[in-house]
Amino acid sequence: MAMGRRKRQRQGQLWVEAARLRPGPGHPFYQRLNEILAGHGFDELVEATCARFYADRLGRPSLPPAVYFRLLLIGFFEGLDSERGIAWRVADSLTLREFVGYGLTESTPDHSTISRNRRLMDLEAHERVFSWVLSVLSKEGLLSGKTLGIDATTLEANAALRSIVRRDTGESYEEFLRGLAQASGIETPSREDLAKLDRKRAKKGSNRDWKHPGDPDARITKMKDGRTHLAHKAEHAVDLETGAVVAVTVQAADLGDTTTIEHTLEEAMGTLAEVIEDDEAAAGLSESVLAEVVADKGYHSNAVLTRHGELGIRTYISEPARGRRRWKGKPAEKKATYGNRRRIRGQRGKDLLRRRGELVERSFAHGYETGAMRRTHLRGRANIRKRLLVHLAGFNLSLILRRQLGLGKPRGLQGACAALRGLLGHLWASLKAWLRPIWRPSAELGSRRLGCRVASLLISISL
Repeated sequence: MAMGRRKRQRQGQLWVEAARLRPGPGHPFYQRLNEILAGHGFDELVEATCARFYADRLGRPSLPPAVYFRLLLIGFFEGLDSERGIAWRVADSLTLREFVGYGLTESTPDHSTISRNRRLMDLEAHERVFSWVLSVLSKEGLLSGKTLGIDATTLEANAALRSIVRRDTGESYEEFLRGLAQASGIETPSREDLAKLDRKRAKKGSNRDWKHPGDPDARITKMKDGRTHLAHKAEHAVDLETGAVVAVTVQAADLGDTTTIEHTLEEAMGTLAEVIEDDEAAAGLSESVLAEVVADKGYHSNAVLTRHGELGIRTYISEPARGRRRWKGKPAEKKATYGNRRRIRGQRGKDLLRRRGELVERSFAHGYETGAMRRTHLRGRANIRKRLLVHLAGFNLSLILRRQLGLGKPRGLQGACAALRGLLGHLWASLKAWLRPIWRPSAELGSRRLGCRVASLLISISL
């Protein structure tokens, strides 16, 4: 039989009625997410919050605030790190167009429009959206606020070490080294001379001497993988009963944990106070809000333990091995340290420390690993925190979706179907192995046909 060949190119249609286009079935995850947002009045809230940023009659039509915040939520659920990637993904997906409320023939927002809205809207508007999501969690019974776990991680800044300059003179790193080489007697130093000179210097990467001209907030620090990079420090306060992120702060990466914990707890208490103002949401909170704080040994210090004791907050902070302590003239510090030591050695303290490691690290994994925010594409701590607040608000919304759908992200539906098919295949293989000894040879062929039909039926049900 001769192979057929295409004789002419098919001419595409010039005009197609929009009403005749069949829309896709949509994604059940985003449909349920829109139902949650609409059921709790999300659009009305953000429009009232951001009304002061919009003029009534001046200017061209702008991006509605409800669309802007939905676009940032897409960044979390789809694992997109940049606003350019969010804009491209929305333009390419019919499901996401439906989620943000754009028709097939409408132009979706460009990345420059998203970034402009982020710059014009202040940090308080993003904090309001974050606290609103927490109030929704409280209404759904997914927020307690009594026991918080604290931990921090580093985010790679959108800045390169080779571009740093001196804070006092503005010299680049290479210009500074050439000046040192010439002062030491080398008039025309080569690159090898500069490298040799730099290798022998101590404390050559001090944040007190160097900064990045494009992102002065970034700090030179060691990352989790051992690399030295310009970075920011993100610190989470997580509800250890539900796993909800109660507060997120972005601070200087060179600050110690004992310093940054105060700001994070202050943010957490302020956010919980906003939730308490909503009577319906406050009904879901514990009677004693923020009664316990759990952290690792990096947060252990006399000042931290004493401060929390004065506030009536019980601490469960791992104690590093410091040897024998001297408490002369420090009765308050001694009482706070011994009380914390007694609590972490108890069974409840061990359980809380184990749960802190699980839930806080889970928020890091969803927010920065699968959520793709480990490396930031924004500069300035205020800009980064705007994005993180809505990013982790999406993480909190995923707790509601996980309880309703069993999945916290839309991509999980694909994995669930594959896991179900694998489970049914494993069960069928086990059943055949169990029945094989009692099968008659004459009936083996019929049994195989029956098995194939049953397996096909189970797989079709799973799909």
